Amino acid sequence: MSPVPRTLAARFARAVGRCAGRGALVLASAWLAGCAAPAGPPPLPGERAGFAVRLLPADRGQHLQVLERAERAAPARYRVIVVPGSGCAGMGPVAARYFAGLLHAQLLVLHKPWMDADAATAPGDCSADFVRADALGAWRDHARAALRADAAARAGTPPLPQLLVGISEGAELLPALTPEVPHLAGLVLLGASGLDPRDAGALQAQRHGALARWQALGLAQAGAWPDGRVLEGRSLRYWRDLWHWPLAGPLSTGPWPLLQVWGADDALVPAEAYARFADRARTRAAPYCARSLAGADHGLQGPDQDGVQQVWAWLEQWARAPLAGWCAAVPP
Repeated sequence: MSPVPRTLAARFARAVGRCAGRGALVLASAWLAGCAAPAGPPPLPGERAGFAVRLLPADRGQHLQVLERAERAAPARYRVIVVPGSGCAGMGPVAARYFAGLLHAQLLVLHKPWMDADAATAPGDCSADFVRADALGAWRDHARAALRADAAARAGTPPLPQLLVGISEGAELLPALTPEVPHLAGLVLLGASGLDPRDAGALQAQRHGALARWQALGLAQAGAWPDGRVLEGRSLRYWRDLWHWPLAGPLSTGPWPLLQVWGADDALVPAEAYARFADRARTRAAPYCARSLAGADHGLQGPDQDGVQQVWAWLEQWARAPLAGWCAAVPP
């Protein structure tokens, strides 16, 4: 019999499964991590398949690493800013194939200041420094500062419509980042329920038989223990941010077009979580497109499909005829 995982993070990470060699980067929501990227990437400064690694100023004098790429095919029609999911593996080693379908898009991929864009660290091997630093509030503040600097650096250049893409946990930051993105044309959620992370986490815990431990975390984060104490693989500072993080409300009432895509066979996030948010978001004043991909997992991968590339194809189609509306390029 296999050993019982010692943390909720370990238990839920096992539910994600393998990347199965498809080149997919499966990034789980909230405190969960995904498949490790291949080992052996070059150190900074690096460049691969058109992606360059550079630094942007972050909050409190820190810096974060970003991957940047020009459009693969002329003309440049739009720009995509990506907020990856949780864990401590960077997107550098998989970026070329993960973003291959974005042909006419310029790309900017953010990484937390306490991680390396080229890291191939497995989910269970995040350093103690990473665990101490990682928290949604800090990540939000760093990302805001970086996007503010990015916008200032681009001032005076020909404007392009910009999209904010959140992968799993990354979607939790999107509403807070919108003021820092000029010419924002919409938000894209990949493998993210859209619910407040506390509510989504409760549904995940219930699905995986860990509801009692989730409830114990709720009591602990409301208690008097210091922020630095580590429970279930994360600091109490992380859990306290997560427990009070608003997401469903800002996404439901925001003025931006919203595209949400998830896998119908997601082994991590319950279908009920996606359904709850979809019901709520259908009353949005701005366009909302919800698409479930049959046979796809949390990373939008299926036996005969790469759902991430399907999403990019939809964005490419939208960019060719943006006046037709956000949902016109995304068939039901």
